[in-house]
Amino acid sequence: MENLALTGIFLFTLFLLLGTGVWVGLALLGVAFVGMELFTNRPVGDAMITTIWTSSSSWSLTALPLFIWMGEILYRTRLSEDMFRGLAPWMAPLPGRLLHTNIVACTIFAAVSGSSAATLMTVGKMSIPELRKRGYPERMIIGTLAGAATLGLMIPPSLTLIVYGVTINESISKLFMAGILPGLVLALLFMGYIVFWSFTRRDEVPPPEPKTTLAVKIKESRFLIPVILLVSFVIGSMYLGWATATEAASFGVIGSLVLAAGQRSLTKDAFFASLMGATRTSCMIALILSGAAFLSLSMGFTGLPRNLANWIDSLQLSPIVLIMALMVFYIVIGCFLDGISSVVLTMAVVEPMIRQAGIDVIWFGIFIVVVVEMAQITPPIGFNLFVMQGITRHQMNYIARAALPMFVLMMVMVGILVVFPELATYLPENMAPGPG
Repeated sequence: MENLALTGIFLFTLFLLLGTGVWVGLALLGVAFVGMELFTNRPVGDAMITTIWTSSSSWSLTALPLFIWMGEILYRTRLSEDMFRGLAPWMAPLPGRLLHTNIVACTIFAAVSGSSAATLMTVGKMSIPELRKRGYPERMIIGTLAGAATLGLMIPPSLTLIVYGVTINESISKLFMAGILPGLVLALLFMGYIVFWSFTRRDEVPPPEPKTTLAVKIKESRFLIPVILLVSFVIGSMYLGWATATEAASFGVIGSLVLAAGQRSLTKDAFFASLMGATRTSCMIALILSGAAFLSLSMGFTGLPRNLANWIDSLQLSPIVLIMALMVFYIVIGCFLDGISSVVLTMAVVEPMIRQAGIDVIWFGIFIVVVVEMAQITPPIGFNLFVMQGITRHQMNYIARAALPMFVLMMVMVGILVVFPELATYLPENMAPGPG
């Protein structure tokens, strides 16, 4: 009964603060303050100051603003236009034709952004006008783009994986390595759906593009070479153990500045806009992480996470049943919170559960990213739905219906991860990443 009362007080305070419009980070600090004040004898002010400083001064966290800045710089270049020119000749012969540019372009930009919203905005700016002009069905354009943009949360450098790694004190480089194969498999599932659509709805497929020679395809590919080299260098330096995540992020910022300067899109206004955009996003995430760290400390003093973990253990749930329960749980809370908030808010309770159940924390990081991706396209607060609505001006329910097949494919991806856990654990276990 005591644990139930504690849980009720924490949840009531949290939803009261969130419901009144308080920022997520401040709401977490408020819940932790109430918990410490009511249920412990420790001075709350000292504990809060120490925890906030410790969480915000983590060396692993320095990769976060750098990767955000890299994505902000590239968002303001001609990258989106260049990607379509480079991809279109190669995608046109595939079943489903140029719809595949949504998936491949999101996969490429995810590898330089780490943000689902930035991926959606950049690729949407490029592909929606072009695909509409060629007569592709609106629901397919919107659905494939909204789903594929979520790859920004999984394919390195993923901001969600950085936050997860900092929260549970796990290697960011290992988590990045774990995300690459599942991210590519999910991209292939999305492309497979487009192929299936092209065979079952032949009357909706637009006329083929004019044929191009191999020489023309190779010539147009020159627009992709700079960003592919940047991605290969940033991610490869971590996989080969040459650089930590933070060092690779700094290389990425330098590379993106060089790329933007080479495209002559690095104006003074664009530079400062990218810097301020990265600062705002980084401060928001740092505040959420500080609140989550203080909440974890507060809950640790009350003994709630340990008691809940013991209670879950007493139920003798198999790891599979626990994973399925957590999937439903994260989809539900993802309907009301963004992905990063969902992760940091729950880790204090969930981490002891998964460790007690013997679930690999690296694998669980990839699992939680897939489920958070699902929540990005789930009403009423699916963030990608809001971004897509801003781009297309369609009703929210129309966008949600268009994205439903991608949601189903993400559920299939969860099943694949459960059946083949090596998909997430092979690279971290068999390659030598940098220490941070």
